[in-house]
Amino acid sequence: MSPGRSNTSGLLGWRLQAARETAFVGREEELAVFKAALYGGGCSVLYVHGPGGIGKSALLRRFAREAAVAGRPVSMVDGCTVDGCTVDGCTVDGCTVEAGLVPDEADAVLLIDHFERIKDLEGWLRERFLPRMPMGALVVIAGRNPPDMRWQADPGWAGALQVLPLRELRAADAQALMDSCGVPADSRGPLLAFAGGHPLALLLGAAVAVKDGGAGRRWTPNQDVVATLLDQLVGQVPSAAHRQALEICAHAYTTTEDLLRAALPQDDAGALFGWLRRLPFVEPSSRGLFPHDVVREVLEADLRWRDPEGYAVMHDRIHAQLAERVRTASDGEVPGAVAALLYVHRGDGAPAGFHGRHGESGFLEEVVREGDVGTLLRVATPGEGTPGEGAKEEGAAAAACAAFWAERQPEAFRLYRRAGTGEPVAFSAWLRLAQLDEEELTADPVVAAAWAHARATTPLRAGEHLAVGRVWALPRYRGNAPVMDLIRWRMVGNCVRSERLAWSYIAIRHPDQAWVDQLRRHYGMRELSARPRLGDDAYTLFVHDWRAEPARAWLERLNQGPAGGPGAATAGLAVLSQAEFAEAVRKALRQLPRLDALAASPLTRTRLVAERAGQNPATALGELLRQAIDDLGEDPRSVKSHRALSVTFLRGTPTQELAAQRLDLPFTTYRRHLAAGIERVCADLWHRELYGAPAYRSA
Repeated sequence: MSPGRSNTSGLLGWRLQAARETAFVGREEELAVFKAALYGGGCSVLYVHGPGGIGKSALLRRFAREAAVAGRPVSMVDGCTVDGCTVDGCTVDGCTVEAGLVPDEADAVLLIDHFERIKDLEGWLRERFLPRMPMGALVVIAGRNPPDMRWQADPGWAGALQVLPLRELRAADAQALMDSCGVPADSRGPLLAFAGGHPLALLLGAAVAVKDGGAGRRWTPNQDVVATLLDQLVGQVPSAAHRQALEICAHAYTTTEDLLRAALPQDDAGALFGWLRRLPFVEPSSRGLFPHDVVREVLEADLRWRDPEGYAVMHDRIHAQLAERVRTASDGEVPGAVAALLYVHRGDGAPAGFHGRHGESGFLEEVVREGDVGTLLRVATPGEGTPGEGAKEEGAAAAACAAFWAERQPEAFRLYRRAGTGEPVAFSAWLRLAQLDEEELTADPVVAAAWAHARATTPLRAGEHLAVGRVWALPRYRGNAPVMDLIRWRMVGNCVRSERLAWSYIAIRHPDQAWVDQLRRHYGMRELSARPRLGDDAYTLFVHDWRAEPARAWLERLNQGPAGGPGAATAGLAVLSQAEFAEAVRKALRQLPRLDALAASPLTRTRLVAERAGQNPATALGELLRQAIDDLGEDPRSVKSHRALSVTFLRGTPTQELAAQRLDLPFTTYRRHLAAGIERVCADLWHRELYGAPAYRSA
């Protein structure tokens, strides 16, 4: 269409063009590249690629306008209107004729849209057609897929071709687009959260938001919007398995082949992963594949609405795989594994904290080396916030604590740097404490408060420890800074992976209320009333009892969401001292035939029984006691004790005197064998309570 308006202003086409120009926002960088090429200072071929709805056609229309304003003849080819896509018949000639391009027009501009529809012509275009173009001509190719690697591998195209991946609109441009559509102010937040900077999603959502102006903050995409976007962005998929793989990719933070294998055990995970990585709206990262945000949102919304049961099954499989990955990951992979796990619970409001893009947070975690201690002190010394009274004192106290623990537990520390500059910005420590001396209690009021709470509540048992998480950061990196997400993920991983952890305490200075709410609702942590102080600054300690709610139960509750509240998955396990545990075992042995009596035993609320998920607690306790007695019979040194226990507790002998007669033993000898057997059962079950496995028995 001619840029002049005198002969066209009365046509519908002119009105359509004017409306499209009004809705065109942003793309300054792409326009600058095109103008440079248009006026002879750039390349000869521009290759624009991006997923459906990202604005390629709108950009080509703007390119056409710019070329027309420059007085250059413009021709357009639309891959949607070209039939055949073969190089042996009329299709190639048809493209040439439709382009209307005369080889001797050195200033011609050829725009090819929807190139993915005629992808079979790419080799012919690269090798035969484009090389015959005049030197001053400019060609723009736009399609969903990036160019074949042979373009970039050919030295001849190195200076003649420029590839422009088309991304989502920047935040300011997305706001401008909503302005042009007249979206009500209170609907913009939800619309942006759904559509991000995706132009088609913004335009479709804007149409709904304008129509339903009263929706406000309650705005959500209706099924018409979701269905339209699915058609435009995803289109048809080869099979149900491919659809499921795409839905898994949308639900997970990033998708790997092993995740597909766990979630789709009956399908070829390798082939599905290969298909995913070739999709134009799926991108690779260091941790796997991820879809563009709006594709993720529409796939999630569609599956939740269309098949809620299937969605739940998929979610549970992904959760199980990611939880296992947290437990088994190498030390350096722990933060990323925790981040991936928390991400699948984002719909429950879990504090995933994803400021970066798919594992690229902009910060690096390192193990602290001996030469880093000086850096630690410099990071810990600055006071927080606006300099004023107490800031210097608080900074000095924090630095003293950091130096104290760095000398005693250097392996507990991690250093965090900016990825681009290497600047050290924060340190964290995960202090493992089984006992404290007076010097340690005096040196760190935060650790002293945690220790006092544990001793006053349920003290550590033999072999157990508590942990205190500490953070030192430069002032501008505290609070909700992205590096704090990395530190939190590390601490969550420490909690889930630690053996024999009784209590965990995380010390936070001036915690944000939203973060406090998340810690309570999703992490099952609670605040201590005590507020230990360093200098003039107070710390809040968040605590969790990992004996009352072990790691596996915590992960199960995370998967249930916040509805059940803290501890809903286990209702709180009993934490008994060794003496209390042994007394409960002795009593349970005497009550072994009576399920009603066993049901009242505190042992039914211990880790010992909780491990046998799905069983009636009283039945599980009875089986554990019987198995412990039977196990003694396998040890030649305990045969006599095994016989005494069996006759007394398994065969229902009414009195100990009668049991001694049945064993043909003097009563005192019988009592000695019985007492030794009971002590052995108590010790074996106590070992299992502490370590989660039967005690080792040598032959």
